[in-house]
Amino acid sequence: MTKSDIQVMPQFFDRYINLADNIDCIDALTQTASYASLIPIETAEALGQLRYAPDKWTIKDIMQHIIDNERIMTYRAMRFARNDKTALPGYDEVHFGNVANANRRSIADLYDEYAVLRQASICLFKSFDDEMLLRNGICFNQTISALALGYVVVGHAIHHANIVRERYVPLIS
Repeated sequence: MTKSDIQVMPQFFDRYINLADNIDCIDALTQTASYASLIPIETAEALGQLRYAPDKWTIKDIMQHIIDNERIMTYRAMRFARNDKTALPGYDEVHFGNVANANRRSIADLYDEYAVLRQASICLFKSFDDEMLLRNGICFNQTISALALGYVVVGHAIHHANIVRERYVPLIS
């Protein structure tokens, strides 16, 4: 199924969904299965501990946030695909970022975790049939389908890669 098969486009999440190509969900997940396809590892390593403003995250914080978010979105997708009607809460990304200690990790370690997690996400989405993908649930006070959550995963990584290219990369140029 493709992005155009999403029956209800949820507010807030649409900004991520719209960044993904209108291709099969598995193909979209596969295209961004390596974070190096979005930001070369050499660029991330050159950024090190740089921040474009005092209160902003480092590249390692951003990577950890993308990983945490993917885990949460795929968990939500699994619940909805399994026809769980429990409304799921949002999460506090700032709190997660403050306690994750991402800066003690290496860039290579974060890139590896991202790749392994994405492979698990691809396997999960391959297990869903069309009926499961179109099942809706409530999260962050929005109706959203398992299919839409797959595109959120893709678009969220693209969103942050765009920020890195626009606001961080100029710091090393």
